[in-house]
Amino acid sequence: MNKKILIIDDSELVLAMAKDALDQAGYQVLTATNGIEANRFIFAKDRPDLIIMDIMMPMLDGNKKAKLLKENEVSRDIPILLLSSKSEAEMRELVDEAKANGYILKPFTPAQIIKAVSAVLAR
Repeated sequence: MNKKILIIDDSELVLAMAKDALDQAGYQVLTATNGIEANRFIFAKDRPDLIIMDIMMPMLDGNKKAKLLKENEVSRDIPILLLSSKSEAEMRELVDEAKANGYILKPFTPAQIIKAVSAVLAR
């Protein structure tokens, strides 16, 4: 069974690039343009195996959303990778703060996103 990845980003370009890379790697990919829209996948019966979430988004930023997901009984066990063009030092801080499982820096290559996803799913 291929793992299901949910990508949340307000940039259609980033969603398309990430989806293409992960589709080609054999993952089943779902996309949402904000944290609210993502809830329909996160709280569905058939939840994603991993969430990749942009930090800078309208309505609810990815860091706050990650914290909320980690505090919720239903979603706390879904690994989260934060996605941003912030510095590595800032990203490490945000990952700790949100209790996320790692991060991917923008811009990313297909190989980088696949490597990050594989590493988290292997844990």
